[in-house]
Amino acid sequence: MSKISYRRMLAVICLVTLAINLLSGCGSKGASNGSGEGSSQSAKETVKQALEPDQVSGELTWNDKMPLDYATQFSVDYSEEGYALVTIAGNDQFLLVPEGKEAPSDLAKSVKVIKNPARHIYLVASAVMDMFDSFGGMDALAYTGTKEKDWYIEDARKAMADGKLIYAGKYSAPDYEMIISGGCDLAIENTMIYHTPEVKEQLEKFGIPVIVDNSSYEENPLGRCEWVKLYGLLSGYEEEAVKAFQEQEDEFNQIKDSDKAGKTVAFFYITTDGQANVRKSNDYLAKMIDMAGGEYIFKDLGADDDTASSTMSMTMEEFYAGAVDADYIIYNSTIEGELNNMGDLLALNNMLERFKAVKEGHVYCTTKNLYQSSMELGTIIADIYHMLHDENDQLTYIYKVE
Repeated sequence: MSKISYRRMLAVICLVTLAINLLSGCGSKGASNGSGEGSSQSAKETVKQALEPDQVSGELTWNDKMPLDYATQFSVDYSEEGYALVTIAGNDQFLLVPEGKEAPSDLAKSVKVIKNPARHIYLVASAVMDMFDSFGGMDALAYTGTKEKDWYIEDARKAMADGKLIYAGKYSAPDYEMIISGGCDLAIENTMIYHTPEVKEQLEKFGIPVIVDNSSYEENPLGRCEWVKLYGLLSGYEEEAVKAFQEQEDEFNQIKDSDKAGKTVAFFYITTDGQANVRKSNDYLAKMIDMAGGEYIFKDLGADDDTASSTMSMTMEEFYAGAVDADYIIYNSTIEGELNNMGDLLALNNMLERFKAVKEGHVYCTTKNLYQSSMELGTIIADIYHMLHDENDQLTYIYKVE
């Protein structure tokens, strides 16, 4: 039997197993409540606290840790034998087994095994793509949960056009047959997977370890960037990933000790129903404005809100009251598209013409690729700094609206 035929047979067997598991799970205690919130909470509650490295295996000697300056949502311990223990958000743990070696015979059952380096990855967390691209690790990706037309990262689009990267379904509906028959050895999901925990469970039953990217929970924006070190380690590009992160840290370091500009900034977009969608004060973009020497106009917005959402919508009257005197406004183009000129902005709502920033010509817009540029946060912070100092010729991810 050929290798391809064997994989197809294995895929069929796995899909039959999946169907049986889904049928037997209907009406079970862990079923989703429809919103996904119940599933997410249930999935998180079943995860045990992480083990200490010396509890993972008696066959390994741990002697080092990955140095991290900003990230707090993951850690990596190294052993003398060449293994690495990855801990995500203080819970999920993975043992990276180097090429040519096997997992320890006494490995704790809660620790999942990843063959290192991973070379057939199913990447669902779109924010992670820019990280792989930054250190030249695109060859480690085999499948994606984002269609070609939805990528703003040129190398991702090209890889899909060339057939080197294949769409294998979104997070809630992966193409199991394709993934299994293709020999996928790792799935990288975003936290949306907690809304469909059965998908994560099935991938793991098929022998595919699942890492959930928690970079969005980092308090420091540069902590998000620092996750690149983890993905470099997983794919065999650790040194290149460290260099990629250093470049972004250097961008920030060039402006971090500068005097505060003393200018307020509003960041928003107008929704289809005419409301203003803004960032809460603890959101990473609000923090980036502060790191650039500005002051986010909504200082305490959402401080008492314990929901996971980082944005909120308000009426235009509420937005006007809070942001009319902002020195600068940045329009978020990601949802509704980029602004070509000031007319495009004022067409969204005529109240905007009364804003101080509009009257003084301090209106800016993000480029459409801002949110997929997860490895450019140092550059984006520098962009905001240059905006506040009217150095418009040095902007990359925002531009002035005339």
